[in-house]
Amino acid sequence: MEVLWIVLALVVLLIAVVLLRAVLLKPTSAQTAKVQLDETSRAREYGKKLAKLVQKETISSRFEEDRTKFLEFHELLEEMFPNVHNNCEKHVFNGSLLFKWSGKGTHEPILFMSHHDVVEATGTWEHEAFSGDIDEEGRVWGRGTVDTKASLFCMLTAVEELMTDGFEPEGDVYIASSCTEEWSGEGAPLTVEYLKNQGVKLSYLMDEGGMILEEPVGGVKGTYGMVGVLEKGYGDVKFIAKSTGGHASAPKKNTPLVRLAKFMTNVEKKNPFVNKFNPTVKEMFKRMAPNMAFGMKLIFANMWLFEGLLKKLLPVISSAAGAMLHTTLAFTMAKGSDGLNVLPQEAYVTGNMRFIPHQDTDESVELISKIAKKYDIETEVIYKDYACPVVDYENTPFHLVEKVASEVYPGIGICPYVMTGGTDAKFYRELSENCLRFAPLYINDQQYASIHGLNENIYQGALPLGVDFYKKMIELS
Repeated sequence: MEVLWIVLALVVLLIAVVLLRAVLLKPTSAQTAKVQLDETSRAREYGKKLAKLVQKETISSRFEEDRTKFLEFHELLEEMFPNVHNNCEKHVFNGSLLFKWSGKGTHEPILFMSHHDVVEATGTWEHEAFSGDIDEEGRVWGRGTVDTKASLFCMLTAVEELMTDGFEPEGDVYIASSCTEEWSGEGAPLTVEYLKNQGVKLSYLMDEGGMILEEPVGGVKGTYGMVGVLEKGYGDVKFIAKSTGGHASAPKKNTPLVRLAKFMTNVEKKNPFVNKFNPTVKEMFKRMAPNMAFGMKLIFANMWLFEGLLKKLLPVISSAAGAMLHTTLAFTMAKGSDGLNVLPQEAYVTGNMRFIPHQDTDESVELISKIAKKYDIETEVIYKDYACPVVDYENTPFHLVEKVASEVYPGIGICPYVMTGGTDAKFYRELSENCLRFAPLYINDQQYASIHGLNENIYQGALPLGVDFYKKMIELS
């Protein structure tokens, strides 16, 4: 009986500790922070200029060698940013751009990145995909507004205006913009090769990535700047099932398509990859926890107790959150027989993989290959690379982003997070250990969903804030 009372007392104490830790987490300023879009003539001027850049169609494809459209886009930039072109070294790598603004040489160089190529714009849009229309709410419409002509515009405008004011940076400032980012082409690698040959080492670089979002995770109230510090590795894998084929009128058991279907169903039902809360994800939820709904706060304030449960539940609740915890495999293409009444001698599906550092590229490929083998399926690696080094969110460059973002966007929270997509920053890992993925522009949920989708648009009132961010980063670097 005495033991029972002791156990009961310990349970009560545990519950009290769990509740107390949640109650003591007071909401931060991020919970009520709202981005005040610029409504002045400055915003309207910027909106019209961005619209011109959007109107120049710059869809890129690995199958298109002609770079004329990108060179024409460069001409628009030259008209729009005369100071940049008169005072910076300009290098063109088969349509991709690099500008160098020479500084005093007292600080290490920095680099801001973007890309001026865009993906195709199929489907029916509210405003034509390359119209550059500006509606009554001050939204600039068109493919590339968010991804990523707006951030390129803000970078170049920041430099243009600082030059007009007579400012001279302490260190060299580089601006890079690829025309092959959307298909991981040669633009960024050629730029990196040039910089390496020049012996350039960067204090930090900043590429596209996270942005300024309200409620970035369901149940988290407030406005946050999401700064990517971890970019997963990338792979394309082909899974091949073979047989002797035959006539479809007398099918055998376990034909190639059936084996592939069983394999895919197995992988989807039971994720074979290890879920783990890496330090980046833990820090992200730590910073968000004070502004969570109480039920979520109770759990995330007590990760020491609930981490095991969350590893299982989080991927089920949110695929986006789950992708931050493990390697992912998405089946993307398939092919069977060429005839409607013919059993295939060979069928295949392809899978797109994104590799998490704790279960790296080679380990993940080996694991999925073993599972495929159980279904008599061969695995062929079409392409693979490795996860990028994780940026330390305690380093000076990350703290600088926090400082500047807090000045430009008062009250917002800043969170490190895992980039589940890919960026050109992966090619720059040898030039800097601080490759940050952050575009300092406010977008809403619809605008976020429009990236690579329908009705891409951005508020012109967000552009002055982006320009001010880049100005302050340059001034303080």
